[in-house]
Amino acid sequence: MATVGDVIQRLQRALGAAEVSLWLYASTGLRRSAVAGSPTLSVDDVLKVVDGVEPAAGFVARRLVTMGQGIGVLAVGGATAMTADANDVLTIVANLLAPELAHAEDMHRLTGEVARSAQQVEAERRLTARIIDALPLGLYVVDRDYRVQAWNSNREMGFQGVARDQAMGKLIFEVLHRQPAEALRADFDEVFETGRMQQFNIDSEASGRLRTYRITKIPMRLDDGAVTHVISIGEDITEWNTAQERWAQSEKLAAIGQLAAGIMHEINNPLATVGACGESLSQRLQDLRRAGCVVPADTDEFTRIIDQEVQRCKHIIDSLLTFSRPKTVETHPTDLNAVIEQALFLVKHHTGFKRLRLQTMLDSGLAPVPANAEQLIQVIMALLINAADAMNEKGSITIRTRRGGSDSEAAIAEVIDDGAGIARPELSKIFEPFYTTKPSGRGTGLGLSVCYSIIAAHGGRIEVDSAVGAGSTFRIILPNASASARPAGDIA
Repeated sequence: MATVGDVIQRLQRALGAAEVSLWLYASTGLRRSAVAGSPTLSVDDVLKVVDGVEPAAGFVARRLVTMGQGIGVLAVGGATAMTADANDVLTIVANLLAPELAHAEDMHRLTGEVARSAQQVEAERRLTARIIDALPLGLYVVDRDYRVQAWNSNREMGFQGVARDQAMGKLIFEVLHRQPAEALRADFDEVFETGRMQQFNIDSEASGRLRTYRITKIPMRLDDGAVTHVISIGEDITEWNTAQERWAQSEKLAAIGQLAAGIMHEINNPLATVGACGESLSQRLQDLRRAGCVVPADTDEFTRIIDQEVQRCKHIIDSLLTFSRPKTVETHPTDLNAVIEQALFLVKHHTGFKRLRLQTMLDSGLAPVPANAEQLIQVIMALLINAADAMNEKGSITIRTRRGGSDSEAAIAEVIDDGAGIARPELSKIFEPFYTTKPSGRGTGLGLSVCYSIIAAHGGRIEVDSAVGAGSTFRIILPNASASARPAGDIA
């Protein structure tokens, strides 16, 4: 098939012209597009002919017009003879070239638009893929045949990660083979059939530590018809859950504080009366004995029980008041290791530690932290006594300190026991006031709540890792001066 270049070359030879050139209109004006022979004509020469000016000898031009619109000029320069037949041929060629050139121009423009659209679509696809890969969660998409159609980079990471090229196009049951296929199919089928989003939480120890994930399955439609795909999102919400639990704990402590502030006088007044009456009764009994009267032997036991129970009630009230009106104390740069040594000195004569083995692993390079040493000793002693109770006076307790990795975690102390451990359902409750796992009569359930309150007042936090039969680790995390959010004693 002859090209435009072939046509004007044949025309140049047939007319014996020095030049046959094709000029097309562009955004900047008339421009030479193709030429056969030696280019001698200028754009001004061509424009004169287009404007009707008499051309020089041997110079002929024909406008290229299609659909009433001029698209260019076919020009001949230096022709030896322009007979009537030659002029007719030139006119015919111009009329034939015009629609072909217009069509070619349309195709060129269309091709350019298609290419630009394709580039734009590809750019948008890459942007979408990068956005999906940047999401801090695992995401994949399956179609109605349960085949994977999308798999983001977070699904490739971690202990259970699967490479994208190993997942794309495969059945989801082949990729997530650790999950029961029937249960997985049922989850997808429910979304496909109902068109409703599903959301639930699961716990997993695949990474070596217990983590909580929120799984969301979202229906997707490619048109207005039925659900064609399901988007599955997995988000690690372990830290979020922990933060929620801490917030809930703070709310509970605040509520207990308000309760204590409201009832402390109502309880203290009659309690003081009972205590005074018990003391007076004890003295009266002694007076009767000295006077020679016979006093039943068990009366002393009764008065002693009255005094013990009054003191126990006062201790509970004092602990409750820690939540409502904590003592405002000054903090000073405190050596956490020295605090632990002092706490160990105080508990070593405690009967619960007679058969226990105490070990210390103290970081000698630990920097001082802003704290109240007296309150920290109270916390360490409470954790040590709890650990001893958990082991029933047999086993070992390790207390360890180490440096943290940031200002908000400047110093860390851990009390580690190899006791019975704590069941998972109880872990979220152990810092609640009055909650205890000890047998009746062996605790008020306020010790850990007070510890939580004191550490929170220091701008730190207290954590616990435990499992039944594997012991427990209570972890105190304290900030340095620049990270302390508020002075000790100010409990939100």
